[in-house]
This record gives sequence, structure tokens and C-alpha cells, in this order.
Amino acid sequence: MIKKKGLLASVMSLGLVLAACGGDNNENGNNAGGDNDPDGNGNNGGEQVEAQEWRFVTEETEGQVQMVYANEFADLVNEKSDGQITIDVYGFGELGSEVDQVEQLQQGIVEFAIISPGFTGTLVPEGNIFALQFLFDDDQELNQQVLNESEAINTHLAEKYEEQGIMPLAFWTEGAMQWTGNSPLQTPDDFQGFQMRTQESPLILRSYEAYGANPTAMSWGELYTGLQQGAVEGQENPLFFIEDANFHEVQDYLTISNHNMYVTMTTVNPDFYEGLDEATQNIIDEAIEEMRDRGFDIQQEQNDAALELIEEATDTPTEVIELTEEERDEFRELAGEARDYFRENGGDDAEMILDMLIDEIEEAQGN
Repeated sequence: MIKKKGLLASVMSLGLVLAACGGDNNENGNNAGGDNDPDGNGNNGGEQVEAQEWRFVTEETEGQVQMVYANEFADLVNEKSDGQITIDVYGFGELGSEVDQVEQLQQGIVEFAIISPGFTGTLVPEGNIFALQFLFDDDQELNQQVLNESEAINTHLAEKYEEQGIMPLAFWTEGAMQWTGNSPLQTPDDFQGFQMRTQESPLILRSYEAYGANPTAMSWGELYTGLQQGAVEGQENPLFFIEDANFHEVQDYLTISNHNMYVTMTTVNPDFYEGLDEATQNIIDEAIEEMRDRGFDIQQEQNDAALELIEEATDTPTEVIELTEEERDEFRELAGEARDYFRENGGDDAEMILDMLIDEIEEAQGN
């Protein structure tokens, strides 16, 4: 059973910094199909768990990828616990801003959160690695494989987040990032002086500065108005988000750039998780594993449908531009500056994590 609630009167806004972390299948006590699931079928060997009610906060709204994911995860946990565990799912703004949500997770006000690394750059500098453009492959399925299996991400980067009191359960993609603008964005020259909205991440800002843009950090809750009124001239997001948030209504151009992918993380408060009995931990772990493939399918379905809707929106026509490989190479060359910056300023282990991840991506591409 899933219950959605409005803003809790007892929850105070707690704005500082965002945090998130990721873990692989065998890290952080994850033991899907373990001793309490001898049949490997997700029923914990028939062992009854304590009745509980948990809270799960996301950065998106009803019907968007994170909310669909969180609701399906809640259903799985409820089913696996024979109805003993209920998870209340909250969308963006119901418990405050993105900043508030991370602090709420850290302090145990909520047990679970989906958090994007783009909001955590000042907390875990190494987490800015996901802001590097043209780092991952164009094949999103291959990228998800890397996110699932990467030692750089699921061990070394995850440890950085755990030091901040947030435990990773899974890293996953919400799809390739694309650009929208009130003017065409096809070459680096098009970004000269361009007011580009970004997340609050030093490396994202640096990436767009390398193209000659004037990046501006802004919460997505303010973005539609910002685009409409000209406070910013363009933005980046996966297609499903662009269409659902109606950004294409106030932007004349959509560039299929595939310059990055939107990586997000399913996270849990570590004190909460570690305080659970093994049977209850196994329920969480099994649900997380089942949601890996399902999460990928959700974003793919929504992104494919969104592009069709944008192209068919005759009342608010949007010109769609797809970058050629030669055009992508122009941006790729400039993106190298941000990698150098990350190695030098991305935290104590930035260089090690980046070089390991590059090797892992190249190995996955070779296979």
C-alpha cells in the first residue's frame, strides 16, 4: 500500500547542501537472496517482519520517472513484507526544496530519498563526476551496466557519500540529457554569452563556461518562469522532464545533443538501514535489485514518448536539431577542460575515481 501525503507540519525546512551516494549489489550489507531468502524468490523464507511505515522523498512530481520508480519500489516492499511495511512517497516540494530533502534524509526525518549528484557538488566534490559532459557512451543501456558494476562509483565514490551520513542503494540513469534554447544550440559559438540554467554544481557551471556560456544555477521549480521571462535562455534535462515540465512551450529549439546522462541515486539513511533486522534489510535489497531493470525501462518509455509529444505539439512548435558526430566532437574537445579541472579540484580522490571510471567505460564499450 502506498500513501501520499502533503507537507508534514512537523517537518521544518532544513536548507544547506545535498548529498547522495551509491552502492553495488554486495556493498553496505546488501544481501539480496541471502540467508533469510533460502528459496531466492523474495519471500524471506516466510519470516514475518515488524510492521513499519517509512518515508521516501523524490525530486520530481507525480507521473515523472522518479515518482513512478518510488511508487513501484514501495509496492514491491509492501508485497515482499506481506503488507507489513508501508512507504509514503513524497514528490518535489512536498517536504521542502531539494536542499531540504537531503538534510531530512541525513537526519532521519525521511528514510529514503532519490537524490541527483548535481545537487551535491559542494558536499561531495567527487560526486561532480556526473557533470562531466561527453564522458559516458551514447548507449544508455551500456551506461546503466557501468553504473551497476563500476567499482569507481559503487565503492570509491560511495564511500565519500557514506562519510556524509547517506548510504547508497543504486545509481541509475533517467536518460540522456538534451539542450533547449530560445535560439539554436548547435556549435560552441552558439553558447557565447548564452544564459544557461544549471544545477548547483561547480563542475556543471565550469563545463558551460568552457563553451563560452554564462551558466546560472536555479531550482527547477523556478525554471519555467525563468525561461518564460528571459532570466535564463536555455537549460538541459532528459526529454521526459522537458516535455512534462512544459519547458518546450517557452523554448523554440530542442537540441538532441546526448552530451551527458541524468544520473540519480536511490539512497537510505544509514543509521536506519543498519538498525533493521536482516530479514527487513533483505526485503529492501531485493526490491532495489528488481528496480534496476525496471528503472531503466521507465525512463526509456517516458523519454521516447516525450520526444514524440514535443514533435507533435503544433500549438507550441519546437524545432528539433540533432547534432552530427562532427558537431559533437567540437564540444567534446572543449569538455576536456572540465575533466582537467575536476582532476585538480574535484576532491582528494577525484583523479583516481575519474581514471578508473574511464577505464571501466572503455572496457564496457570493448565488450
